[in-house]
Amino acid sequence: MVRQEDIEYMRRAMELAERGVGFTNPNPMVGAVIVKGGKVIGEGWHERCGEWHAERNAFKNCTVPAEGATMYVTLEPCCHYGKTPPCTEAIIEHGIARVVVGMEDPNPLVAGKGIALLREAGIEVVCGVEEEALREQNRVFLKYISTKLPWVAMKTAMTLDGKIATRTGDSKWITGAEARAYVHELRHRFMAIVVGIGTAVADDPLLNCRIEGRGVRQPIRVVVDSNARLSLDSQLVKTAGEYRTIVAHTRFAPEESVKALREAGVEMLLCKEKEGLVDVRNLLELLGQSGIDSILLEGGGSLNYTFLAEGLADELYAFIAPKIVGGMNAKTPVEGAGMEKMADAINLELENVLNVGHDVLLKLKVKN
Repeated sequence: MVRQEDIEYMRRAMELAERGVGFTNPNPMVGAVIVKGGKVIGEGWHERCGEWHAERNAFKNCTVPAEGATMYVTLEPCCHYGKTPPCTEAIIEHGIARVVVGMEDPNPLVAGKGIALLREAGIEVVCGVEEEALREQNRVFLKYISTKLPWVAMKTAMTLDGKIATRTGDSKWITGAEARAYVHELRHRFMAIVVGIGTAVADDPLLNCRIEGRGVRQPIRVVVDSNARLSLDSQLVKTAGEYRTIVAHTRFAPEESVKALREAGVEMLLCKEKEGLVDVRNLLELLGQSGIDSILLEGGGSLNYTFLAEGLADELYAFIAPKIVGGMNAKTPVEGAGMEKMADAINLELENVLNVGHDVLLKLKVKN
């Protein structure tokens, strides 16, 4: 039976879980709270992939013995040996009397087995507390564990009249400093950044993550470059030894270009082609197979359209600046062939609207 305090403590566990954002991938974010006699005696969260899970960190931080206590954990405790021992083992050993679980773990290695083990040990288990909010928090993990495809978040910045550059191609800067800082928060959250060769050539970006005052995990940089045209003098290639960099190409790329980029420290990823270009669905499959659970798509209009038209994008972060530049030939965030009829439009669901400095951020879910 769910009690009012169960909801409150689970929300606290969810807050703790969020501290692992950007560091736990491809593992989920998990938080745990241990309560005894109406008081919190221990808290923990999964801090980094491969390190102790939230439950064991909470036990480590306990101020008094946990025997007879209630544990609140956002995700079903694991029951298998991986990089760390099973958390069910620790829960039983510490004499926990009751476990409140936010959501069942869809990982086939767990998938209800952890809950069953706890119940077999005589522990009361309550499931599904704040499950909807927790599924949203771990939406990246839930997609990846069930499909082995990365979550795709598209980011774009445009003027009020829908332009990502002027008619001459100038794009620095559309948004203000606050919005650009927010983008670095997004880069920390997702495992990889994906751009097209057009963006790589036009902007010569570094595509790293820069957040002052705290640690970050640098994203893997991926360039969709069918013919391996990325310049050896680009910032991406020059810093390939510092930041992991991947060029996705097709069999049509000149062998000498592929070799030169590889020798410069770039990982070359051969993809299937579609109409002579990188098949982006195959690219996602290959990235998923390599352990990449999420990407931030910072592409231009053509690449954005391809991901949207093929139903591969999951969410959209759209920054809108209070500026107008006009120009019928100025680039827009989504180009490509376009739809013939309004009935064919890609529908989005507005999730949130934020003021970020002088700009507005629309967070939308793609309704595939």
